[in-house]
Amino acid sequence: MLESFFRESPDIDTDYVRTYYWRVNVTLSIDDQVIQEARRRAEAMGTSVNQLVREYLEQLAGKTDPHADAAEFERLSRAAQGNSRGWKFNREELHERR
Repeated sequence: MLESFFRESPDIDTDYVRTYYWRVNVTLSIDDQVIQEARRRAEAMGTSVNQLVREYLEQLAGKTDPHADAAEFERLSRAAQGNSRGWKFNREELHERR
Protein backbone atom coordinates (compact mmCIF):
# COMPACT_ATOMS: atom_id res chain seq x y z
CA MET A 1 0.00 0.00 0.00
CA LEU A 2 2.70 2.49 0.97
CA GLU A 3 4.77 1.40 -2.01
CA SER A 4 1.96 2.21 -4.43
CA PHE A 5 1.48 5.59 -2.73
CA PHE A 6 5.11 6.52 -3.42
CA ARG A 7 4.88 5.37 -7.03
CA GLU A 8 1.66 7.24 -7.66
CA SER A 9 2.57 10.51 -5.91
CA PRO A 10 4.68 12.82 -8.12
CA ASP A 11 5.28 15.18 -5.16
CA ILE A 12 7.44 12.75 -3.20
CA ASP A 13 11.10 12.48 -4.10
CA THR A 14 12.07 8.80 -3.84
CA ASP A 15 15.38 9.15 -5.72
CA TYR A 16 17.33 9.93 -2.55
CA VAL A 17 17.30 7.13 -0.01
CA ARG A 18 19.40 6.71 3.12
CA THR A 19 20.13 3.37 4.69
CA TYR A 20 21.04 3.26 8.36
CA TYR A 21 22.92 0.46 10.04
CA TRP A 22 23.54 0.02 13.73
CA ARG A 23 25.49 -2.46 15.74
CA VAL A 24 24.39 -4.18 18.89
CA ASN A 25 26.77 -5.37 21.57
CA VAL A 26 25.98 -8.81 22.93
CA THR A 27 27.36 -10.23 26.16
CA LEU A 28 27.80 -14.00 26.33
CA SER A 29 28.75 -16.27 29.20
CA ILE A 30 31.26 -18.78 27.85
CA ASP A 31 33.80 -20.92 29.66
CA ASP A 32 37.36 -19.51 29.49
CA GLN A 33 38.77 -22.74 28.05
CA VAL A 34 36.19 -22.69 25.27
CA ILE A 35 37.09 -19.09 24.39
CA GLN A 36 40.83 -19.82 24.40
CA GLU A 37 40.38 -22.82 22.08
CA ALA A 38 38.03 -20.82 19.84
CA ARG A 39 40.63 -18.05 19.58
CA ARG A 40 43.34 -20.56 18.64
CA ARG A 41 41.15 -22.12 15.96
CA ALA A 42 39.99 -18.76 14.63
CA GLU A 43 43.61 -17.60 14.38
CA ALA A 44 44.52 -20.77 12.48
CA MET A 45 41.65 -19.99 10.10
CA GLY A 46 42.86 -16.41 9.64
CA THR A 47 39.81 -14.85 11.27
CA SER A 48 38.48 -13.84 14.69
CA VAL A 49 35.99 -15.34 17.12
CA ASN A 50 33.88 -12.22 16.59
CA GLN A 51 33.75 -12.83 12.83
CA LEU A 52 32.90 -16.52 13.30
CA VAL A 53 30.05 -15.67 15.69
CA ARG A 54 28.79 -12.95 13.32
CA GLU A 55 28.78 -15.36 10.36
CA TYR A 56 27.05 -18.05 12.41
CA LEU A 57 24.32 -15.65 13.54
CA GLU A 58 23.83 -14.37 9.98
CA GLN A 59 23.42 -17.95 8.79
CA LEU A 60 21.08 -18.76 11.69
CA ALA A 61 18.97 -15.69 10.92
CA GLY A 62 18.74 -16.69 7.26
CA LYS A 63 20.81 -13.76 6.01
CA THR A 64 23.10 -16.04 4.01
CA ASP A 65 21.95 -18.54 1.41
CA PRO A 66 23.46 -22.00 2.02
CA HIS A 67 22.99 -22.93 -1.64
CA ALA A 68 24.88 -19.83 -2.75
CA ASP A 69 27.61 -20.62 -0.20
CA ALA A 70 27.89 -24.18 -1.54
CA ALA A 71 28.04 -22.90 -5.12
CA GLU A 72 30.78 -20.42 -4.17
CA PHE A 73 32.74 -23.20 -2.45
CA GLU A 74 32.43 -25.38 -5.54
CA ARG A 75 33.51 -22.51 -7.81
CA LEU A 76 36.56 -21.78 -5.66
CA SER A 77 37.44 -25.48 -5.45
CA ARG A 78 37.35 -25.85 -9.22
CA ALA A 79 39.39 -22.66 -9.73
CA ALA A 80 42.06 -23.64 -7.16
CA GLN A 81 45.48 -24.28 -8.60
CA GLY A 82 46.65 -26.32 -5.62
CA ASN A 83 49.88 -28.25 -5.75
CA SER A 84 50.61 -30.87 -3.09
CA ARG A 85 54.21 -31.16 -4.33
CA GLY A 86 53.89 -34.94 -4.17
CA TRP A 87 52.53 -35.08 -0.61
CA LYS A 88 49.81 -37.68 -0.12
CA PHE A 89 47.39 -38.20 2.74
CA ASN A 90 48.49 -40.79 5.26
CA ARG A 91 45.52 -42.04 7.26
CA GLU A 92 47.63 -43.06 10.27
CA GLU A 93 49.33 -39.65 10.47
CA LEU A 94 46.02 -37.85 10.17
CA HIS A 95 44.55 -39.75 13.13
CA GLU A 96 47.69 -39.72 15.28
CA ARG A 97 47.10 -38.34 18.78
CA ARG A 98 49.42 -35.56 19.87
